[in-house]
Amino acid sequence: MDLQTSVFLLISLFTTGHTLNCYECLGMTWSCSDQRVKTCPSGSYKCVSFTAVTKDGVKMKVKDCAANCASGSMNLGIMRSSSVCCNTDGCNVQDAPDPSTSTPNGKTCYSCDGQSCLNKLSCSGNEEHCINATWTVSGHSLVVKGCASKSICDAGSSDIYVQGISCCSGNLCNGAQSVSQSFLFLCCSLLSFILLH
Repeated sequence: MDLQTSVFLLISLFTTGHTLNCYECLGMTWSCSDQRVKTCPSGSYKCVSFTAVTKDGVKMKVKDCAANCASGSMNLGIMRSSSVCCNTDGCNVQDAPDPSTSTPNGKTCYSCDGQSCLNKLSCSGNEEHCINATWTVSGHSLVVKGCASKSICDAGSSDIYVQGISCCSGNLCNGAQSVSQSFLFLCCSLLSFILLH
């Protein structure tokens, strides 16, 4: 066997079956001081660090393995979030930035409050796109609208909660329409999921 073939086989043996290790935590006190390393399940190719602040001031941090995610920020009116995704062992050791510290950027999009989607929302930081998406918690879905950074638009999702993102770039381009789902039910489901996760 020649040297090139031997080196190729050796590299293949060491890279095949490598499992990603990510930090994991669920912090409801604006801290992930209890984070620990976990071995990701098959199909998880990224580590994520997620920071969110609800409209009512509830703060949370989440770190975990992810099948897919995007780094960036998003504002849905009811919640502002930022996420950092990476793909090497332990790369999510740092917390995602606090989304409530971003400054307004002049962009305006529609957002929903559970009764209607006529609310106008000021975007901030690098949130230069308006979005329409689906927020799923505990198996229940709700249409949401808001602002997002380009990286989240390109990925089509931001995290395990918000999926099916469609984006546009003009002010108020994400349309205004009423929603029939119960906003209260969604909030209760989200809090239950967070507290029982």
